[in-house]
Amino acid sequence: MAAPAVREITARSILNRSGIADYAVNCYTGCQHGCAYCYARRMAEFANHAEEWGSFVDVKVNSVDILRRQAARTLPAEVFLSSVCDGWQPAEVTYRLTRQCLDILVSAGFRVSILTKSTLARRDFDIMKRAAHLRFGVTVTTVDEELRRMMEPRVPAGAHRLDLVKQAQDAGIRTYVCMGPLLPYLADRGAALERLVKAVAAAKPESVCVDALNPRRGVWQALVSALRRTHGCLIPSYRRILFDADARREYTDEVRAIVAQLLRAYGLLEKARVFL
Repeated sequence: MAAPAVREITARSILNRSGIADYAVNCYTGCQHGCAYCYARRMAEFANHAEEWGSFVDVKVNSVDILRRQAARTLPAEVFLSSVCDGWQPAEVTYRLTRQCLDILVSAGFRVSILTKSTLARRDFDIMKRAAHLRFGVTVTTVDEELRRMMEPRVPAGAHRLDLVKQAQDAGIRTYVCMGPLLPYLADRGAALERLVKAVAAAKPESVCVDALNPRRGVWQALVSALRRTHGCLIPSYRRILFDADARREYTDEVRAIVAQLLRAYGLLEKARVFL
């Protein structure tokens, strides 16, 4: 698998309005993780990239200077890191832009919500511990390594991400886990889902959320490509539940009941938000 191409660019704005929080900060366009189900795949088109999502990353090298100016003239509000990339993807090892932007936000009194799949985020616990209002979260889709390699081959194992949650908790940082997207017939039921819920419960996050698979622009073809390698027989079922409204409703009702039962069994139901 070829390494993603890295290009340095400049941005006009870094602190941007968001539907997830008041603002989002994305120091990169593109994500080297290249997860098959990533809802941000559509960003390749908006950034004028013909390449496959996951094969490029644009580094906004002026992120820190831009954010410093924007933060100085903006009333502190909630900021999400990051909405259309992983702020701690491999490029961050070299560029350290997310770390510097996090420092600016914390120093300026912004409320910060973080979501990542990268264990590199441990590097920045020192800044997170200073924050008055910060939540640190990880996304975990599966604890099955074979399935992870199929759907998210460039991210750390789910178990390592959950270890990161434990370490953040031990450091006094508020934590949450996003379980999802639940992969139909692969990680949304039976032993596979129970192993995931059990592992999340063992990490003892303050809260959890459960999210469904959403076939946004660019996602379907990436899913088909990933499934074709080892689970091609599931493609017709995926097509049915993702694009047929009645089938999706029936599927969602079934999975919602399964999820609720397991969350209750492992003591997570009261701290969970389920987006199914």
